[in-house]
Amino acid sequence: MFVDEVDIHVTAGAGGNGCLSFRREKYVPRGGPDGGDGGSGGSVYVTAIATKNTLIDFRYHPDFKARRGQHGKGSNQTGQTAEDLEITVPVGTLVFEKDGDDQRLVADLAEEGQRVLVARGGRGGRGNARFVSSTNRAPRRTEPGEDGEQKQLHLELKLLADVGLVGFPNAGKSTLISRISAAHPKIADYPFTTLTPNLGVVSLSGDRSFVVADVPGLLKGAHEGHGLGHQFLRHIERTKILVHLVDVSSASGREPVEDFDIIRDELRRFDEQVAAKPQIVVATKIDALDDPARLDSLRSHVRKKRLPFVTISAVSGEGLDELLETIWRGIVAAREAAAVSEPEAEDESIDLLTPSRLRHDA
Repeated sequence: MFVDEVDIHVTAGAGGNGCLSFRREKYVPRGGPDGGDGGSGGSVYVTAIATKNTLIDFRYHPDFKARRGQHGKGSNQTGQTAEDLEITVPVGTLVFEKDGDDQRLVADLAEEGQRVLVARGGRGGRGNARFVSSTNRAPRRTEPGEDGEQKQLHLELKLLADVGLVGFPNAGKSTLISRISAAHPKIADYPFTTLTPNLGVVSLSGDRSFVVADVPGLLKGAHEGHGLGHQFLRHIERTKILVHLVDVSSASGREPVEDFDIIRDELRRFDEQVAAKPQIVVATKIDALDDPARLDSLRSHVRKKRLPFVTISAVSGEGLDELLETIWRGIVAAREAAAVSEPEAEDESIDLLTPSRLRHDA
């Protein structure tokens, strides 16, 4: 089961209590106070690891508690500090601290090994040896350990991929990712076959590779909650480019140009930054094309928007090599733009996939 949002409760360990003790040893009269301090409680950390890709574990185990520190002992022995508690999450997890209905972003764990402190352990209390003074040679005062912090956290996963596949249900996204990668999503001839996002690693010649994310199909009104895709649109927010698949066969009963415009509008309504990502438009199912005018009208419409256009058949494999090379050039261009620190370069990233940078279908 793919789970990308969960609420958990974390409690750091309390500190150990300070010790009340006096030295009692033969031939050492009036040995004085020797109560040690308590140890600190364990803190709670959240760490990103690459071996996880879902938050399902937290659905059945939402409560985490670190151990408390040991109490102080006589002979000025300090209690042992408790070990910190590590909570591992998938790379790409956002950690929010909840306060009622409000929540504050604590960390964006976008890289493997990133680690954030979410709840600090309590400090150990002081033993009576700490309170000796010139006027109080035998103090009987100690301190209890402090309580550890308690936090209500919201974890939200955004998959890390270079390329996001978008389009109407049954546009051929799952078939495409199954042909270009080792991913094996469910494929069937009905809408909403894909119910959860799928990730696939694409390998090209020359030791080149990139990661593709296939999200459930979108519908008109997806930004308002229609269909399934709105639940997973966050997973394409981190992608470098979008590959927009449009079914040009007559089997869908819809017009390709209208499909293209609807999805573009839904992306814009969901997030302007997502809609502004570089895009490659792909006409799919050309093996089932029965009306060439449908393909021609889509090609003309896309080129007016200065977007690259590729035709493919994921079933027969036609056009896949050209598509993969076009995607790779787009990824390289996006990476180069991201490496430039000047603000004006960020504005240019919107138009990276233009005819001057990428070769279109003739």
